[in-house]
Amino acid sequence: MKEHVHHLKDEEVNVLLNDLLEQYGYDFTDYSFASVKRRLQRVFINDRFPSFAEFRYKVRNDESYLTHLMEQITVNVTEMFRDPAFFLALRKQVLPVLATYPLIRIWHAGCSTGEEVYSMAILLKEMNLLHKSVIYATDINESVLDKARKGIFPLAFMQQYSQNYLQSGGQHDFSQYYAANYEYAKFSESLGEKVIFAAHNLVTDRSFNEFQLIICRNVLIYFNKELQDKVLHLFSDSLEQLGFLALGAKETLRFTAVAPLFKPVAHKEKIWRKITT
Repeated sequence: MKEHVHHLKDEEVNVLLNDLLEQYGYDFTDYSFASVKRRLQRVFINDRFPSFAEFRYKVRNDESYLTHLMEQITVNVTEMFRDPAFFLALRKQVLPVLATYPLIRIWHAGCSTGEEVYSMAILLKEMNLLHKSVIYATDINESVLDKARKGIFPLAFMQQYSQNYLQSGGQHDFSQYYAANYEYAKFSESLGEKVIFAAHNLVTDRSFNEFQLIICRNVLIYFNKELQDKVLHLFSDSLEQLGFLALGAKETLRFTAVAPLFKPVAHKEKIWRKITT
């Protein structure tokens, strides 16, 4: 006998999204509704909930299940040296300034599975700065952090990553940074030694240090205007005077509450510098 599959109604999806916002601070109102609904439906079926009420109860009352759900809804699309022009701008315009500091503190917020964190570590190493740097790599999602800590990525991606690396100003043979093992590439542990991976919710958690560089790319696009302003205030409060803030390609400080505190450094690459407190 064929099981009857409950199809989530639009109002049920809205109830869940409202729960996620009110209870946990995750805002999906600016996501494509159809795509969020499709993903929620898939989770609902795969996890075999007998009713919408039980699905909702689980989301509201089980934080470990919430992590699983978030992983299914948020797309962790990332790659090493993603947008090579951005990393080239870091190499040429930001890191030479940071080189003058005795200790470099970088916050990589929303680091996902860590590809961009390792990219940053490679940049620092090539500029002989890694030994005096600390990278705090945070994400809301514990399971992607576990992947990031391991520094193991599919070998099939290395050709693309190597091209990105060269376009970002890389001077060496990219393969020197990892050991190939069957279908995987494991990145050198020396790159991860200066990285601290930790869970952090941008919406509810506070600042935990003062940084000279904060990188948060392609995270704010998932937040509404109010939450974006909240997170940008957090970044501004967490940056030292003259510190740098880098956002994703579709993100901007224009028309935000913190805009007057910053000036653009690399306009196209979305890098700003904090000029006032």
